[in-house]
Amino acid sequence: MNVEETVDTNVTKTKSRKKRKLWLKIIGGIVGALVLFMGIVFVVNAISNGIEKKNIESYGQYVKVDGKNMNVSIQGSGEQTIVLLPGQGTPSPVLDFKLLIDELTSEYKVVAIEPFGYGLSDKTDKERTTENIVSEIHEAVQQLGLDRYILMGHSITGLYGVSYVNNYPDEVTAFVGIDSSVPNQPGMDVKLPLKSMRFLQTSGMMRLFKKLGGDSYESLAYDEHTKEQMNLISNQVSVNPTLVNELKHLGSNFKNAENSSYPPELPVLLFVQSNNEHNPKWLPLHEEQAKQSAQGKMIPMEGSHYLHHTKFKEIAEEFKTYMKQIHP
Repeated sequence: MNVEETVDTNVTKTKSRKKRKLWLKIIGGIVGALVLFMGIVFVVNAISNGIEKKNIESYGQYVKVDGKNMNVSIQGSGEQTIVLLPGQGTPSPVLDFKLLIDELTSEYKVVAIEPFGYGLSDKTDKERTTENIVSEIHEAVQQLGLDRYILMGHSITGLYGVSYVNNYPDEVTAFVGIDSSVPNQPGMDVKLPLKSMRFLQTSGMMRLFKKLGGDSYESLAYDEHTKEQMNLISNQVSVNPTLVNELKHLGSNFKNAENSSYPPELPVLLFVQSNNEHNPKWLPLHEEQAKQSAQGKMIPMEGSHYLHHTKFKEIAEEFKTYMKQIHP
């Protein structure tokens, strides 16, 4: 190798080292910026949680269940009682059901229950199996002295409700589902990214995504104060360990109930989303469920999965009519 070739080789090596150092600086800068960004998001979330927690207003009353506080709201003074249960992960069940509750309390006593991990209720380390959840809800009902009532609920209540009415058939006079789950519905064996969900919540990224996505309650008929409170509670309880544990058991809870059904003598009224794009069998599944009851009825409704957010007046009127028909 002559002198000229040696010089060229050294120059090439020098340029390569400079490029490598430049790329390392760029990558280091990006990583540093991401770490700084995540740190800021984490700190902002922690500070916001502390401030917001003080601004959450209490509602309802506590009952002791398994040594912990379970929050319930009792409204209305009708002769018949409705026990109202939420869909999975609903941050504040009492406030979420407010529009529907307001339509029902003129004729019914409405008892909205916030299971552990929901709303203002305590969290729990007990596994979120259907058996435990149903037992805890029933203990709350017993603490309130209720012995005859209509069981009404949204979404996952369709799963827990089947177990509930079969365990306590002498107490439940009717079941009313609001786009309620069906024990044999498909797709419930999917594995959920539970660790990622917890990371998003604890890191503050969940709060950021909610902020960027806009207020999900904005277009709904809730008053502004209720919307504010629901958002505050959502930031506090979303993806908490109790709710994550419930998601962990989701597949097995459905699997264990896939052959379950409501007692044939139990009146069953089902309000069902008519335009479910994710499950074309959604209506047929509920039709079959309603047929299994001697007084079963299914009412399709256009809207989102949260039908009670927009169809609360229609749900209340149809429910009242149905109850008068089965108990003239």
